[in-house]
Amino acid sequence: MKTIMGESLFALKTVSQPVVYQDNIFFVETIMDKEENEYRSSIYSVDQNTKERVHWGDSGSANIGISISPNGKWLAYVSNNTKNKKKQLFLIGLKGGSAMQLTEEKQGITNYEWNSNGSGIYYQTAQKTEEKEEEVNKKVPQPQIITKLEYKMDGTGIIPTDLTYQIKKIEIATKNKQLILEKDRPIGLSYVAKDESYLLYVDKLNPEDEWVYGGSIYKYVLSTDITTMLTSSVPDGSFQFLEANEAEDFYLLSGNDFEFAFVSQTKIYGYDVKTSRMSCLTENLDAEVGDTIIGDFQQNVSDFPVKWINNEEYLFPVTEHGKLQVYKGDKKGKYEKLVDEKFHLTGGDLTGSKNIIAVTYSTFVKPSEVGLLDLSTGKIEVLYDPNADFVSEHMIVEPEMFWYRGADDWKIQGWYMPPITQEEKHPAILYIHGGPQVNFGETFFHEMQKLSGQGYGVILLNPRGGNGYGQEFVASILGDYGNKDYEDLMIGTDYVLEKHPNIDKNNVYLAGGSYGGFMTNWIVGHTNRFKAAVTQRCISNWISFYGTSDIGPHFVEFQLQQDLSNMEELWRMSPLAYAQKVETPLLIIHGEEDLRCPQEQAEQMYIAMKKKGVETKLITFPKSSHGLSRMGLPNLRLERMSAISDWFEQH
Repeated sequence: MKTIMGESLFALKTVSQPVVYQDNIFFVETIMDKEENEYRSSIYSVDQNTKERVHWGDSGSANIGISISPNGKWLAYVSNNTKNKKKQLFLIGLKGGSAMQLTEEKQGITNYEWNSNGSGIYYQTAQKTEEKEEEVNKKVPQPQIITKLEYKMDGTGIIPTDLTYQIKKIEIATKNKQLILEKDRPIGLSYVAKDESYLLYVDKLNPEDEWVYGGSIYKYVLSTDITTMLTSSVPDGSFQFLEANEAEDFYLLSGNDFEFAFVSQTKIYGYDVKTSRMSCLTENLDAEVGDTIIGDFQQNVSDFPVKWINNEEYLFPVTEHGKLQVYKGDKKGKYEKLVDEKFHLTGGDLTGSKNIIAVTYSTFVKPSEVGLLDLSTGKIEVLYDPNADFVSEHMIVEPEMFWYRGADDWKIQGWYMPPITQEEKHPAILYIHGGPQVNFGETFFHEMQKLSGQGYGVILLNPRGGNGYGQEFVASILGDYGNKDYEDLMIGTDYVLEKHPNIDKNNVYLAGGSYGGFMTNWIVGHTNRFKAAVTQRCISNWISFYGTSDIGPHFVEFQLQQDLSNMEELWRMSPLAYAQKVETPLLIIHGEEDLRCPQEQAEQMYIAMKKKGVETKLITFPKSSHGLSRMGLPNLRLERMSAISDWFEQH
């Protein structure tokens, strides 16, 4: 049996975005192409009865966003198989034939919605102003004038100021286009009424005040040009449209009232169309609606959706204790848990059977599969496993799950992944997740399997501040980063070392990214217990983060509950303030295009280590945003993992 290596990423495949039509489940399969150094996604279907697979389309590198037309004639998807590599709408006839490009927008398209009879599609695009087009054609540098608070975005760069954002409709038969709605800012098309009399879209809660955080759902009536806010009864918060029932008399929304700012748990809300009243349907459910489980492997995930079963009842996902559970709710606010199993559902769709859901999913030991989930038993029938041969040939570790008592005697969940080869004394790594409002859980994690294969034990903990353990748990570190969460991590490390005496206590290492990078920097400034550490896409200085991160002002004010009027408190919570206490060798890894935690955060920590005389190294990765470890260029993902392993091996 082989061990999992960095190069294994090129052999592994992920499946996602399941869509059911009759007996077939359509899905997207994604691979990493070593030769082209890119990700490639293709569309397949699998028959629920025969398990026969059919290949539908893979021209271009991206083929995603699949849906079936309401009239059953077309498979629609978004592809970059275009001259300018911008994503456009494509159609394939379900009875056969080649793909047809439906849109030709210069800026490409984002999301789309079918009309009810399948004769047309509403989609989102953008258009440059004529003046700016002329400037671009001159091919000379132009100054960038910035006037907005939110002027950049990680993974995108500087947000263009010369675009208008549009919703258009295109007729399938004629390709005739019609401009439906136009804004000077990005909005999100969410729903098209069956009679096409109105649209629902997501926009800022207060477009006129950029310091107001949050989003709302708006109804736009085509015949009158009148727009109304559906969520006006909740003055603060952020909401998304989920789905309308068949009768179109009740909408499901997700969101929160911002009581705990960024960390307010997501709830399900109901909107009664006849009375225009909105109410929280999961008010007494102390859990996060949606998926907050993190990993590094899944690609093009659409998340397990909220789905109406009938006009009164619906299914929805909940993250709890590292698992993605399935609940059933109704319009009156009643709900019950249907499925509570050790897996991570990465997509789903209803089938013709009452209790059977088509899903894509993962576990600690199953990278990615397509299957049928029985809601009555929680069992999954596997329809397609793209990694069956790989799994049969490689050693994959299933971690040991445990609970321990952290700071203030709080119950904290964790997992310990032992090394493949059980040496009498082996090294271990405390690996800290990002967020912090996410969590480790029951999903395949390639990097952790690789480290296990190299002989390391891996400690994965969910300290307070993460999701999946209730509102008090996730809100407990507001304005108090580096205190009780730090204690949870140290106590958890001690717990694992006690339970696993074969771990060499003199060879315990530390790593983390984003919030985990902040915490890595914080830990090495408060203890010398770790032999070496790796901080990735980190935060070192909250004062400069406030003005340089794409989310800086909102994040710092809501999470740390401070602004620039109290720099002393921001500095107290900054790892850089404790740099003079660091003795632990520190490798610093950062993406050069990271706008979430800008590169200057890494540079400050690096210079501080050089000044202190601590052994250090800074490695920056070009063409890499905040998601380098999950969706970065394939060769750079491998280089990053090698750098981490090499650093630990050297120490």
